Amino acid sequence: MAGILLFGAGKSATSLIRYLIAAAGPRGWQLTVADSNLSLVQSKIGGAANARAASLSVEEESERDRLVGTADVVISLLPPSLHHLVARSCLRAGKHLLTASYTDDSIRAMKPDIDRSGKLFLCEMGLDPGIDHMSALHFIDKVRRLGEAIVSFHSHTGGLIAPESDDNPWHYKISWNPRNVVRAGASGARFRADGRVVERSYAELFEQTGRINLKETGPLAWYPNRDSLPYMALYSLEGVETFIRTTLRYPVFCKGWAPIVRAGLTDDVQPLKDAGGSVFAPRALTIAHWSAPLLPYVDEHNRKLYEYLGLFSPAPVPANARTSADVLQFLLETRLKMRPRDRDMIVMQHEIGCSSGASYKSTLVVKGEDSLDTAMARTVGLPLGIAAKLLLDGKLSLTGLQIPVSPELYVPVLKELELQGIGFEEEGPVG
Repeated sequence: MAGILLFGAGKSATSLIRYLIAAAGPRGWQLTVADSNLSLVQSKIGGAANARAASLSVEEESERDRLVGTADVVISLLPPSLHHLVARSCLRAGKHLLTASYTDDSIRAMKPDIDRSGKLFLCEMGLDPGIDHMSALHFIDKVRRLGEAIVSFHSHTGGLIAPESDDNPWHYKISWNPRNVVRAGASGARFRADGRVVERSYAELFEQTGRINLKETGPLAWYPNRDSLPYMALYSLEGVETFIRTTLRYPVFCKGWAPIVRAGLTDDVQPLKDAGGSVFAPRALTIAHWSAPLLPYVDEHNRKLYEYLGLFSPAPVPANARTSADVLQFLLETRLKMRPRDRDMIVMQHEIGCSSGASYKSTLVVKGEDSLDTAMARTVGLPLGIAAKLLLDGKLSLTGLQIPVSPELYVPVLKELELQGIGFEEEGPVG
């Protein structure tokens, strides 16, 4: 009996677990879902006969190794900093590993061992990164088959709140890992624009944004996402004049977030301190005192945003807060929380410009059903589930450290995603 082991039962796991249970049943596969929160796992697997719950702290090496040894394919939806622990267990046991996270230095350091293992270690198999790679490559191939020479490429992705559930001045609610929202953009960005390499600092990202316009949303702002340059070769677009991968938000979000970054309120390293530099005991520090560095940036245009988040509250900061990022995360989770019947929305758009003057667009819009069955969970989780099914069905021959840029992988995955209601609308030439 083939086995699938999933580490992590959080926000992005709901749709994945449902998909794997449905796929595993007729095939006689066993699904194990492991998380430190056993009751959370039990609530997500329900009474499925082919699924079981396991309680695990992933740092417990012996128990982690034991669970990995029972599986054929391992999927990690843990925080990215913990993937390397699961990867080492998979290497020791000779198991396939799938993640939705970027390929970081700790995983790249294992590449020689991974490549020798004969197993597939597939990273960046979620939404962004993931669906963005696969759909972009598929779209680029289509445009090239028309005989076009590509000179510019933009790829935009955003996890947003659906218009019918948009009821706050930020036009945003938390539909994924809140820590990632707090720290988004912290590494700055690099991209190519008009033939030159451009670098943007953390704060500059939110101050120098671009725009797209969709009929479903109206104007959206985009800011560059991490380092776009390595993907030029992966997409076979080394010679293009412009290549940018971006994150989408409503414009007001970026305008309000830029001062928060400038004021240092997203810092996740330095301990909380008072104006004189002394480290505070959390109960001695109010939220208003903590947010005081923001005051020079407050004006009539952004005040209501900060008031809505409670940034000027006289309440003490949370007792467990140790850094500014902890306090800000608490406020986001409290003030920008999705209500049970709220619907989130995923927007992705690829824009291709050609030397002929023609331009082409490929657009994805997916809405969730409610705060549990979210579009974010579907688009992050389903690519992983589909890849696991392809592996166990013997339809993938890829091995070694990979991201989803091979037609062997992305063609069947995109086809299955479309059957699951995750499909793109293409238009062009539009120039």
